[in-house]
Parts: sequence; C-alpha cells; structure tokens
Amino acid sequence: MSSQLLWSSSRLCAAISTALACASPFAANADAIAADATTLERIEVAASPNPLDASAAAGTRLNLSVQETPASITVIDRQTMDERGVRNTQEALFGIPGLAVASPPGNGNAVTWRGFSGAQIAQLFNGIGVQYDAIAARPVDGWIYERVEAIGGPSSFLHGAGAVGGSINYVTRLAQLDRDDTQALATVGSFGSGMVAAGTNQRIGGDDAHDAIRADATWSHSDGWADRNKREATTLALSWLDRIGDDLSHTLALEYQDEDSERPYWGTPAYRDGDTLRIVDGTRTRNYNVADGHYGQQVLWARSLLEWQPSARTQVRNTLYHYDALRDYRDVESYRLTADHQGVIRSAALLQRHDQQLFGDRIEWSHEGTLATLPTQWSAGADVSYNRQTRFPLSLPGVVDTVPIDSVIPGSFFDVPGAEQVYRPDRTNCLHTQALFVENLTHLNSRLSLLTGLRHDWIDLDVVNHRAVSATNPVRFQHDYAPTTGRIALDYAWTPRASVYAQVATSADPPAGILTTANFATLRDFDLSTGRQEEIGTKFQSVDGRHYATLAAYHIVRENLAITDPANPGQTLPVGQQSSRGVELAFGVKPLQALSIDGNLAWVDATLDDFYESVGGVPVSRAGNRPTNTPSRVANLWLDYLFAPQWSAGLDLRALSSRYADTANTTRTAGYGVLGAHLRWQLDPSTSLTVRGRNLADRDVVIYALNTDMVYLGEPRSWELELKKAF
Repeated sequence: MSSQLLWSSSRLCAAISTALACASPFAANADAIAADATTLERIEVAASPNPLDASAAAGTRLNLSVQETPASITVIDRQTMDERGVRNTQEALFGIPGLAVASPPGNGNAVTWRGFSGAQIAQLFNGIGVQYDAIAARPVDGWIYERVEAIGGPSSFLHGAGAVGGSINYVTRLAQLDRDDTQALATVGSFGSGMVAAGTNQRIGGDDAHDAIRADATWSHSDGWADRNKREATTLALSWLDRIGDDLSHTLALEYQDEDSERPYWGTPAYRDGDTLRIVDGTRTRNYNVADGHYGQQVLWARSLLEWQPSARTQVRNTLYHYDALRDYRDVESYRLTADHQGVIRSAALLQRHDQQLFGDRIEWSHEGTLATLPTQWSAGADVSYNRQTRFPLSLPGVVDTVPIDSVIPGSFFDVPGAEQVYRPDRTNCLHTQALFVENLTHLNSRLSLLTGLRHDWIDLDVVNHRAVSATNPVRFQHDYAPTTGRIALDYAWTPRASVYAQVATSADPPAGILTTANFATLRDFDLSTGRQEEIGTKFQSVDGRHYATLAAYHIVRENLAITDPANPGQTLPVGQQSSRGVELAFGVKPLQALSIDGNLAWVDATLDDFYESVGGVPVSRAGNRPTNTPSRVANLWLDYLFAPQWSAGLDLRALSSRYADTANTTRTAGYGVLGAHLRWQLDPSTSLTVRGRNLADRDVVIYALNTDMVYLGEPRSWELELKKAF
C-alpha cells in the first residue's frame, strides 16, 4: 500500500510542480498590471517574505533554505504571526499543515500531527529538547518569539529520542547588530483580557557597534471565558551580543516565564448523542473545578552562545544551556454527568508539583567545501545533557462529590478527605544523554543533490523511587539505550525555484510515556520503539516570490510500542505497531497586488495496526482503529485585502474533521469550522490599529476529547482591539 501511495503521489507531485512552473507567465502579467495601479503604490505595508526562502533550521543544521531542503518544513516568522494576530505559541502552530493542537491544563500543549501525538511530537526551545514536551510547551505569550519552525515526520537524527510524528522549534528573539528598533503592543478584548508588550534592540556605539542588547517583555491578564478562570502571566527575554573580534562573537540570553491561573478550566462533562459527544445546554462556560483550583509555573532559561568563524567556509558554534522549571497543580480534574443530566459527579482531586532542571552543552562544526570535486556542506557535533525531574503528587482518585449542574462555586480542594498542602516526592528521574551527529549535503550535479544525516545517542536513565517498594515499583530502576537514527534524501531542482524530492528518515522514542516521568511498570527492560518514514514532495515559488506551494506525501510506521499482553492483561509487551499515511499541501497566492491568500490542507489515514488494551481485565484488540483525537482532515485559510491605501481587512478559517474519543472508536467529537476576521487601519508607516473577531459564528467547538465523558471546549466568540507602534 505504501509503495502505491508513494508512486501515485510522485506522479501528482511532478504534475503539480510542472503546472506551477507554468504559472510564471501569469505572475509576470500580474506584475505588469500592478505596475499601472499607481494608487496602490502609496500603501505603506511591507510585503510578507516568501516562506520558502526562510532558513530551514528546523530540518537541518546545514546552511539551507526551506526550498533547498528535501523535507516538509514550515516556518512561521514574526511578521506572519503579527499579521495573523497570534496571541500565544499554540496559535502560531495553525500555520503547520495537518497539525491539531489543544491546551488542557493536564496536557499543556497536546499536539497531534501525521497520526501521532504526545511524546511522539518533539517540541523544542531554540533547538533544545527538555524531554517533557507536552507539559513544558504549554502555550505562553508569543511576543518574545522570532519564529516557529517545524519539520514533519521522524527527526530523531537532529534532536535525539522522540519525534516520530515531527518536531516543532520555538525560536526566541535575540540581540542583533544590524539595526536599532523598538516596538510596543497593547490589546484589550473580551472576557477582561488585555496585554501590554514591548521590545527593543539597541546597538552600543551606533553603526560601528560591537555590542547590542535586546529586551522583550509581556504582561497579560484575562478573566477567562470559563467561570472565574483568571489568568495572569509575565514573560521576559534579555540578550546581550558581544562581537569580540572579526571572527568571534558571544551572546548571553536569559528568558523567564511566570504564569498563574486561578481555578483552571479542565473541561466540560458530556453525553453521547448516538456516537457523538455533546454538552448540556447552559454548561458551555461552566467551570466545575473547585473554587481554590490553581495552576502556576515559573520557567527560567539561560544560554551562552559562542560563535567562531575561522574562515569564510568554516564555523564553530557552542551552546551552553540551563533550564529550570517549577509547576504546581491543585485541582479536581474529572467530571461526568449524572444519569438525569442534572448533576455533575466530580473526581480525581490532585495536588502536584513538578521540579525539573536541565543542564547541557552542544558544540557544532560546519564547513562548505568539496568532496571529490563535488560542492558539499558538512555539519557535525556533540551534545551532552543532564535532565533531572522530581514529581510530588498527592492523588485522591475517588469520587469527590456530586454538584448541581448549575453550580457557581463548587467547594474547596481542602474539603476533599485526605487533601493537604504537602509535597511528598514520588520518584526522581535522571536522564544522562550523550550524542554524536553528522550531516552532509553533496551536489551530484547542477540539479541533483544528496542529503544525509546520522545521529547516535547514549542515554542512561536512573529512576529513584521515594514511595513504597513493590515488585512493579522497585527502589531503583536503571536502563541504558543506544539508538542510531538517520536520514537520506534526494532533491532534484527543475529550476532554482521548483523542485521534487524523496527521503527516508528514522526515529527512536520510548515505547510508552516520557523518559523524564517513566517508571518501571512503563518501561521494564524494553528498548526504545522505532519509527520509519518515506516521504516524497515538491516545492515551487514564482520568480517574483508572490506565489508558492509545497506538497508532501508520506508513510510512517512506528514499531515496538507498549501494549497490553493478550495472554496476561496485567503485563505489557513492546510489540505493538502504529502507522499513518497522508498528504499535506501548503500554498500562498497573490493574484492582485492588494490581495494575498495563504492556506494549508492535509489528509491523514492513521491506524493502530497491532494494539491491545485492557478492558475490565480482559485484553481487547484495537487493530484497525484510529488513534484518539486524530482528525483525518485539517484545513486553514488566511485572506488579506488592502482595499484602500491605509486600510486592510482579512478573514481566517480553521476546520477539523471529527475525532474519536476512545481507542475502541465508539465515541467521537463533531468536526468543526471556526471563522475569524479583522479590520486594520495603518495610521502611519509605524502605527496600526486592528479590531479582530474570533469564532464569529459563536459555535460550540470541541477541540479535544479528554475521555468519553468529558471534552475540552474552544473559546466562544470574542473581540480584540490591538494598537501596535514601532519607534
């Protein structure tokens, strides 16, 4: 089946690449028409850069653009985030084809991509993984980030264990020596929301400066669309660039995040209508968490970046980094309806603390030269890190109480029997990682290039149990892993702006769970699971950069994941298999000088090929079923029209198909489409005022199924007024 998919898709890719190349005359005609439109020349709005010209840092350590890299890569830059009104890192991810994302508090950034989710999607910060991605990547205010990058499919050869479905990288703004600038942003909106943000880059010494300092800060507040769910957050980023010499520079970067959420919204109880989950009328904004529910996090990043360029073709980079995070939960987290739908049964009271520290150093060498007379690029390096996390859970899993469905302030956490404000450690996971990696790009001729990559990791996991010792929870558990992963890809450039490619990539990730939280029962003596992807694709951009398109078709198989032992439901075996195949399209069209259209479409067929789960102590096969919360279709569209010299208007649409709430595939959530719009007034070249509406149809949107009794809803209709100023 995979070979048929790849063969059919290769023909489709070649056809589309040829058809798009034929569009260049149309682009030239459009330029000629636009040249006569002298009125539009007065518009003081910068054109968006073509995303295929962006650096492909998410998909390679070589000096390549997205166009030149034979992989499915997406870059959402700062300008694009501003134009789309991106408030946080989660909303930036809508620009990635096929990706679905939600942020329930217990799974801070639940990403599903190419049929995989959880630990199978790596989420990195400036290229650094913390091995706790779904929680550590909780959405934060997006002002401090320069761009968000992503590569679809296995990418362990770049970032280490994990990432069978893809990798996402959040890149922070850093000090630069090319300019002085200052920006400020203020917003006010529905549900008592507001934000104030500012950023400045200043050179010390003017045009001949050898030093620059950048500072970015954000403060945001919201009363929340769910009852009494107040949130306040502060985000800071500071960096100092020192050009020590002509060939040596150093950057010191610090980041701090502080978030407090009172009475976090954990979800809404739901009932089955046929096979579809629905909510009771009047409960849309109800919050069934206890009155003193709380979530808080404090995160500190510190990085030392040293760059040495001994020659025009050679560069050495060293990154020394430290990450420190503390997260606290105090909530009642699960709700289900009574039989008459007049009450809500609450359970799963939890008080928990996560204390995590990461220390590491990475050194990279890159060189451009020749290999047997063929132009070539090399990148090689080593990565060493120490990751330690201790969790302190006080879990009270039984039923807490039953409250009326119209409850306003349903009790206190400390009313629950056994609840107390104490932090007793459960276990400490220590992860020592050492890695060597190498990449090479060789141009076999003027059009054909070969890209290869290889990485080998030595991973030592040491788990110390602080609780009662048992056969499934020993006092200490140790395991070593040594995965080798890689990529090989061919790229054929019909022209410098139209190409087709094919690649094979592999990955390695835990058979279940996450290494920084795993216990003996989860891992036992199992090795890491393995993943393999075959992908073909095509990329095109017009000569003038006004039109672009990318198309990718892929097939991924993940093997050796942990499943329930069919002969012994109390045990697990690392023999399961999951697979997916799909097609992703991203495009940008500018048919008129004043009109731009961007979007993406994706289809995926994801399957649990060999999977058993225990149901009431009985192993049940789920082979052939679709994984939970995995839509088969995802689409996004953005339209922006400059209808007057200082005025523009835009529409945005996001649509997802239905998703299953259980691996049995008996219960689903409805698909949805959400429409937004904005109107922008460009007062002068440096000042804009924008009014923006989200979910204009005010639809009840289920963005995540927590289980078959409870769903996580999206934001109702909301409005926002934004003032942006550059100095």
